[in-house]
Amino acid sequence: MIMVKSKWILASLMLCMISALAPAAIGQASKPIKVFMVTDMEGVSGIFDSDLQCLPFQSKRWEESHKLETGEVNAAVDGLFAGGATEVIVWDGHDSSQTLSVLDINPKCRLLQGRPVPPTMGLDSSYSAIVLIGQHSMAGTAKGFLSHSYSSLGIQNIWVNGKPQGEFGTIAMLAGDLGIPVAMLSGDTAACQEVRDLTPQAECAEVKQGISRTSGYMLPHPTACALIRTKAQRAMERLGEMKPYKLSGPVEVKVEVTTRGTGHWVLGNGIEQVDGRTWAFHGKTFLDAWLKYRPME
Repeated sequence: MIMVKSKWILASLMLCMISALAPAAIGQASKPIKVFMVTDMEGVSGIFDSDLQCLPFQSKRWEESHKLETGEVNAAVDGLFAGGATEVIVWDGHDSSQTLSVLDINPKCRLLQGRPVPPTMGLDSSYSAIVLIGQHSMAGTAKGFLSHSYSSLGIQNIWVNGKPQGEFGTIAMLAGDLGIPVAMLSGDTAACQEVRDLTPQAECAEVKQGISRTSGYMLPHPTACALIRTKAQRAMERLGEMKPYKLSGPVEVKVEVTTRGTGHWVLGNGIEQVDGRTWAFHGKTFLDAWLKYRPME
């Protein structure tokens, strides 16, 4: 009789514990996971020549390039949803949103296209993660496929607090100021090294390896897509380990334009001209300094 009563008490305690934990588990399971995807072309496997492949509707191999990028983007979307994402926004980020199409983009996502897009890319606290697909390395990177920083014609170098940064670094810092971690990147070996240097917890799909700026080893398209899909799924499964990259202030963003580049900034209020081609932008945070360099339109 005592044994039966003890079993009854134990069962009651276990039921109470399960009842107490259930609301938390349900809340965790139902929490939306909204992901913002930045897309580019120069980091896509099979892409090695800007004139031949990357100029929208002008390059001889443009249609092939569109298909290559679309395939990698769609694979990433599939992986993100398989890993637990509930919403994915894909930004058509290459050359003024002229690359992706609603005709063949993954139907699970929503496509952000057109101009202007604010320098914050519309990011806010509703996003759980940011991923970058087809990403290249910063300007001047040795063996980085088609390496540049935003504009190969207009920008020579970007530094943040004295350290060279490219598109990945500045996007990671921008997202970090908004509390959003980088979860994944796909691109070449050099781009993946930037990830490891800045956000080593993020997943990286290395789809090609440069031996110069315009040549190197490529994964076949189906292999690259399979790798991206796997890494995207794993990034979502590991999302709890990802932390936003935040700089402690104050922050200086310094930009050197090329001889063809121009600057149109008004001196003062944290903006100074260092020399004939270099400007510095100062702020309490990275976002503060960045918006002085790239003001909201």
